[in-house]
Amino acid sequence: MSPDALNSLFSLCIGFALAGALASGFQAFVQRPAGFGLLQEGVAPSTFAAVPFLVFAAPFIIMRNTLRGARIERRRVEFVMMATVLAGFWSLMSGTFFLMTLRAAGLLA
Repeated sequence: MSPDALNSLFSLCIGFALAGALASGFQAFVQRPAGFGLLQEGVAPSTFAAVPFLVFAAPFIIMRNTLRGARIERRRVEFVMMATVLAGFWSLMSGTFFLMTLRAAGLLA
């Protein structure tokens, strides 16, 4: 496996782990699951604070909603595959950003 492929795999895993930790922490703190409905609470400071949270927690939310929809609503396999690819790409990008931030802060070599 090439170093670039390994770096991408690590970024993907870090992105999903970060998304899961954020969404689980949110659920533990406010006793309800995180979702994109946080953006529909009108013009309020909490709505603006939800944007950066959702940027990093979105892969987990997308996969949770997709898997629930596949099980409960019997969604088609194509839809589940498309959502999985979208969540994976989003996770890869957020994981890359997180790792670049850690490197810029000097916390990661």
